[in-house]
Amino acid sequence: MKLLQPESVEAATAALGNGSVALAGGTDLVPLLRDRLVEAETLVELREVVPRGVHQGGSRIGAGTALAELEANGEIPQALREACALAASPQLRSMGTIGGNLLQATRCWYWRLDFPCFLHGGPRCLAREGAHREHAIFGNERCASAHPSDPAAALLALGARLRTDRRELGLDELYRLPSEDDRDVTALEPGELILELEMPRPEASVYLKAMDRARWAFPLVGVAAARFGTDGVRLALAGVAPIPWLLDSPADLERATPLPGTAYKVELARPLVERALAAIS
Repeated sequence: MKLLQPESVEAATAALGNGSVALAGGTDLVPLLRDRLVEAETLVELREVVPRGVHQGGSRIGAGTALAELEANGEIPQALREACALAASPQLRSMGTIGGNLLQATRCWYWRLDFPCFLHGGPRCLAREGAHREHAIFGNERCASAHPSDPAAALLALGARLRTDRRELGLDELYRLPSEDDRDVTALEPGELILELEMPRPEASVYLKAMDRARWAFPLVGVAAARFGTDGVRLALAGVAPIPWLLDSPADLERATPLPGTAYKVELARPLVERALAAIS
């Protein structure tokens, strides 16, 4: 395996494809390479080409910024700071980047064990008829995996936008439910790189999380809430759908479609949503 260290975004994107894979913090990619879920002949390191740091009073963030930097920065909206602080261990937060975190792979064990599930191109979701305690309660008709990113839910509630090497798009446009024609859960084109994130400043925001352990666990349910004055409140959930899930209102929880083993997530989400709304009121 080769390691390329390009000096520009243009050189990095030109090197991607044909057996080359982008490498940022590596906290998600390295285990996938180890387990042979991702095959690569060349790693293209992005450390020197993707922007890092917090700018413009916390409204603009380089995609190469580590989660540990964000959780410690007082200019960042509270919901994103809390989501970063609750994601993984200190060691992983010091390495993992915010751009990579948004694109991390599902933790669904059927996918991780390389079973022929829907995301791997199989005919059906194996979790729907198998063990699925940690799986989805929304958007789970074809795939019941649960998106594991805490910061993604926070950024969705904050109304964040992304700048890639090719275009600008809202965070809600980055994700899509898998379909028969396209099993991917993001709308990025091959070789497209996330460079920066931009978000408006809320009047108040919060991120709350229910998990199996007190620390360092993926969300069973995560709730992000942000208040924007006359624009109202935005709510987003982590760990409940194959993608970060935007709620129009708390009443949307009544539209959940839990599997037999995930109905408890609806009951977890209700008090978390109430607490989040109370915290930003």
